[in-house]
Amino acid sequence: MEEKLTLFNNRKRFGIEKNIDILFKNTALVMSCFVAIILLGIILVVFFQSFESFSRYGLKFLVTSEWNPVKDEYGAFTAIYGTLVTSFISLLITIPLGVGTAIFITEDFVPKVFREIIGSFVELLAAIPSVVLGLWAIFVIEPFFRDFFVFLHSFFGWIPLFSTEPTGRNSLLAILILVVMLLPIVTAIARDSLNQVPRKLRNAAYGIGASRWKTIFSVILPAALSGIMAGVLLALGRAMGETMAVTMIIGNSNTFSLSLLSPGYTISSMLANQFGEADGSQVSSLFYAAFVLMILSLIVNIFAQWLVKKFSLKY
Repeated sequence: MEEKLTLFNNRKRFGIEKNIDILFKNTALVMSCFVAIILLGIILVVFFQSFESFSRYGLKFLVTSEWNPVKDEYGAFTAIYGTLVTSFISLLITIPLGVGTAIFITEDFVPKVFREIIGSFVELLAAIPSVVLGLWAIFVIEPFFRDFFVFLHSFFGWIPLFSTEPTGRNSLLAILILVVMLLPIVTAIARDSLNQVPRKLRNAAYGIGASRWKTIFSVILPAALSGIMAGVLLALGRAMGETMAVTMIIGNSNTFSLSLLSPGYTISSMLANQFGEADGSQVSSLFYAAFVLMILSLIVNIFAQWLVKKFSLKY
């Protein structure tokens, strides 16, 4: 077979074939350059629109929480804090749930028909619009967890994350709805990564006497780790940019609080709430916040590429 492929690759090609190859190569180059130009254009537009606010507030914008259009004073620290906290905590909850579900689907714990049904449900969960999930969070999740939030405050109120008395919509509800939204992303990518692990690795582990769980944790997961990490960081990017569902359930308060039981803000929800009515320097400040969100997303993507490459080389 290899000799046939070598002969096929080394055969003399006619002019029309070469022209098609050149056309395809140039088309792919133009398309990739077009995507890069669009991305660069978005970054430049957002930056120049935010330049007024950037030149006025500088880095102080990132560490102050006051957002007062009357006094013309703006700071995005509350929204930045809310974005990072809700994203990372929801991801920490999603990783064991998503990877565990992927292992359950791929490792023959139940008959194939049940695994296919569960996999289909996970994929359908990803297709639900975020506004529908937001409504579901308002009418189902918030009443269901209301007593649990009171319990957290009563017994763990000495911890800053649960120090405020729950009074309705809050950051913890946003975290829970983000978990629901991130779960299908992590599960689907982790399942594909686990399915790509060569069967001979499993058989070799079983052949030397390893148990099923030993094989999963010592052989299969390390082999699929780079793909799983890529899915996790893709989900993190989705969490940081999620707008509609978070806006509907987080409470939208610019008052800074460490507690997850108090209303909060994210950059995306701040943009959704205020951009329609913004005027003057407030518009520039909102663009500044949007630029910060783009930088955070860019950092996550660069870190994701570095991490995937590192684990790919290691395993």
